[in-house]
Amino acid sequence: MGTSGTTTTRLLRLLSLLQTPRDWPGPVLAERLGISPRTVRRDVDRLREMGYRVHADRGSVGGYRLEAGAELPPLLLDEDQVTAIAVALQAVPLLGTHADEAAERALATIRRVMPPRLRRRAEALAFDTAPDGTRAPAAVPTDVLVAVSSAVRTREVLRFDYAGGRGPDASDVAAPVGTPAGPRRTEPHHLVAALGRWYLVAWDLERADWRVFRVDRMTPRTPTGPRFAPRTVPGGDVRQLLAARFTGATSGGTWPCQGTVVLDAPARDVLPFAGDGVVEDLGDGRCRLRAGSWSWTALAAQLGRFDADVRVEDPDELRDAFDRLATRYARAGRPGPMGEPSAPDAPREST
Repeated sequence: MGTSGTTTTRLLRLLSLLQTPRDWPGPVLAERLGISPRTVRRDVDRLREMGYRVHADRGSVGGYRLEAGAELPPLLLDEDQVTAIAVALQAVPLLGTHADEAAERALATIRRVMPPRLRRRAEALAFDTAPDGTRAPAAVPTDVLVAVSSAVRTREVLRFDYAGGRGPDASDVAAPVGTPAGPRRTEPHHLVAALGRWYLVAWDLERADWRVFRVDRMTPRTPTGPRFAPRTVPGGDVRQLLAARFTGATSGGTWPCQGTVVLDAPARDVLPFAGDGVVEDLGDGRCRLRAGSWSWTALAAQLGRFDADVRVEDPDELRDAFDRLATRYARAGRPGPMGEPSAPDAPREST
């Protein structure tokens, strides 16, 4: 349409703002773009001529917004949007879905309709994904993700069969792995991707409490139930709630089992492997370490990995855990059949 390069760039920025789900008052758009309200009106008219359906509400509280369902002209993206799309689609394997191939095809399709300059930018931003070595992504069928996400969005009671587990994982809310524990009736509030897995944060109607479920262990049932009024998650932050469940705590993000030991090892050798523990240099090649874990036995085993003499300062539960491990390890080093195992120090299983 014969616009200058500056005008084209400004139109792309305006279009990018209008694509967010909100109304934009003219003066706010003018301030964001560094232009006058009159220029904003002219640019909106240009977008309409190009085929974009931009709705305008009149009055002091009115504004502009891009209507849904519009038949858009050829793809227009700015450099930041191209970067975001390239990163997001290539990172799909980290999210644990069956959409890896679809994401690759989507990126290839988008590249074909980009202008040459932006296509070169997208092609230059290529990388490989490497999931966390401590756990493999748990793939979730896309239809399950859509069903759960839809129930979250529409605030409808979600029923599903669930195969639970136990351990320090935030998903461990029911029975041993592979054991059906459903149907569960929940008010789904948040669908969260974390550490290569998908989690549903929901209010369990039977247990009258918050629960965290691994979506790869869910089999949604249809139809969904009645609509519900949203609740506020404990602490008001779903990330804090998940952090607490990952550590096995009932609230906050701290470990339920915490202890202090003195290690016969320099602080500089311990610090790189202390994780979220606190290391204090005591001199003479010794240090004090304050650390936590989801069980006392797990904490004792974690502290034993430094290959150094250990003296427990507190608490007594940690001393008892070291005694249990000493007996267990001594038995493991003897030839012959396995003896009677000692009682495990497992985290409390929520039901």
